[in-house]
Amino acid sequence: MDSNPSSAETAQGSIYVSSAVTNAAKILVVGHFAVGKTTLIGSLSEITPLRTEEKMTQASVHVDDLRGVTGKTTTTVALDFGRLTLSEDLVLYLFGTPGQQRFMQLWEDMARGALGALLLVDPARLEETFPVIDLVEGYGLEYAIAVNTFDQSAAYSEAEVREALDLLPDTPVVYCDARDQRSSAEALIALVRHLLERAA
Repeated sequence: MDSNPSSAETAQGSIYVSSAVTNAAKILVVGHFAVGKTTLIGSLSEITPLRTEEKMTQASVHVDDLRGVTGKTTTTVALDFGRLTLSEDLVLYLFGTPGQQRFMQLWEDMARGALGALLLVDPARLEETFPVIDLVEGYGLEYAIAVNTFDQSAAYSEAEVREALDLLPDTPVVYCDARDQRSSAEALIALVRHLLERAA
């Protein structure tokens, strides 16, 4: 008997949403260039994520700032997409935005209909987060900050992150490792809780 999965399945699960699902929510995963957005969506998605990564070439040398970034050879040029079922009747669609300024025109379409944004931050490059915060707030999205500590660089306390980014007191700040499913899920849960509180 053929033991291969059917064409409707992937290594991570069925490509189809359960017929019991009656509610769907769109969440953006945002952040500056090379902060771990593609990695986080890959760690959370129950399906094989859609990725639009391309190899970085010499043409991007004077365009993409690689200071503080090591080992990066590809970059997202459109979006990342993943899916996560939260309960029998609720599914989250995760849309990862590109981090470079030249792709910012894609944000408008991706922000349309989104309930909120999980904003990834590299503690070693906090200053690169300000343009992203401006965009998220400009589109009127609620957000939570997820400090990606996967390389253990520049550890800052929550209070220091809040002060550095000039955050409102009710903006959630959590720490995560974008490579780790549980850690990434906890960051996403912090955002969902924040959205529920704001909607109450």
